Amino acid sequence: MPIWRAFWPWGCLQKHSCSGSFIGLKSLKRIKNHRLMKKTRYLTGITTTGTPHLGNYVGSIRPSLAASRRADVESFYFLADYHGLIKCDDPARIQQSTLEIAATWLAAGLDPERVVFYRQSDVPEIPELTWFLTCVTGKGLLNRAHAYKAAVDKNTEGGVDADDGVTAGLFMYPVLMAADILAFSAHKVPVGKDQIQHIEMARDIAVSFNHLYCGQNPLLVQPDFEVDEQVALLPGLDGRKMSKSYHNTIPLFVPRDEMRKKIMSIVTDSKLPGEAKDSESSALFQIYRAFASEAETAAFAQEFAQGIGWGEAKEKLFARIDAEIAPMRARYAQLIANPQEVEAILQAGAAKARAVAQPLVQAARAAVGIRPLAAKAQAAAAKKSAALPAFKQYREADGLFYFKLSAAGGEVLLQSAGFANPKEAASVIAALKTQGQAALTAHAAHIAVQAEAAVVQAALAALVAAQAE
Repeated sequence: MPIWRAFWPWGCLQKHSCSGSFIGLKSLKRIKNHRLMKKTRYLTGITTTGTPHLGNYVGSIRPSLAASRRADVESFYFLADYHGLIKCDDPARIQQSTLEIAATWLAAGLDPERVVFYRQSDVPEIPELTWFLTCVTGKGLLNRAHAYKAAVDKNTEGGVDADDGVTAGLFMYPVLMAADILAFSAHKVPVGKDQIQHIEMARDIAVSFNHLYCGQNPLLVQPDFEVDEQVALLPGLDGRKMSKSYHNTIPLFVPRDEMRKKIMSIVTDSKLPGEAKDSESSALFQIYRAFASEAETAAFAQEFAQGIGWGEAKEKLFARIDAEIAPMRARYAQLIANPQEVEAILQAGAAKARAVAQPLVQAARAAVGIRPLAAKAQAAAAKKSAALPAFKQYREADGLFYFKLSAAGGEVLLQSAGFANPKEAASVIAALKTQGQAALTAHAAHIAVQAEAAVVQAALAALVAAQAE
């Protein structure tokens, strides 16, 4: 359950005239008002394919809820049911998991009046933005996604077709995740190390869209990843990381007797009562520490050193966990029995989420040309006046001829090596203007890329488009 935070950047108060876009005054004001917010925004997505367990609670739910209560944050939490479809083809399981996860967060203390709590599929702006982003995302970028590459590698090793069993959903997963982030202008995205690539891809996609459609006034905020090295990882019944993949989890809200039975099955060593036990290597102790105070943990460690029996230790662990979970369990059972209450909360949250996403996606629609036909003349005029990247050819003291490509704002995108005569340099410039990325690849030995690849690609595409008009 990755935690996605965001705060609004201060340098985004310009009027958006993206590719001649004409945004309604009310929409523009709403975008600007959100960007003036001083609170830190947390954006958390939870995939609806499983049943929450103690590891989810300790590693994600509990710290996220603590953060949501701070006065300096604004928290968004969404049930990622579109993402769930990639992993699960059981409709009943998707629906039940959605209910279980929503009830879990609410029972654990999520305040729907204080945060924005919504279901991904209730915000139509997200799939619409996904399509806009799909149209500016290179297939090569998606080819490098870890999940897709892992599937291809597995198939290759198994001697079957590289794309056997690979759905377009799995392939396009990074674009949907980018839309989840960019629709709410997420700026800081805390993730696990395995998710860093997705944030980097979201940045590349945002850059491509902004450069192709927005010129000097970017609409989409580039997110940054933030890895929390202190995320608590809870061991499971067998000592490995608690994970449904290992079938070693302790469900968070199973009946009390069932939870006790699970805890009593935690694997321990063969040391007898009275024999000193190593607390640091014990999964049982690690779980206890995640729920206990420092004083309680120290006392439990002392009991380990004095040779506490495993049965007694497990009883103490159960008592400590149950003391924290029992009050939540009753509320969880109430919510599960009344799904209409959960649905009403999610619908209210969706309305609040859409109030944020709608103005941005409306602006994106206008940017790509999906706008009232009455604005055609204005849009054409604006596009004509939009500043394109520009080449500058010059001669250095060494007698050689060089060129560089600079963005309208002055950022150097490409820098050439020296040419013996100006005609050679001019010929390469002409090729870049008409062939774009293909020419850059062909002349890679003589041209140094000075900016992000996505920015350069978008700049070249704009030049090619201008030449074609």
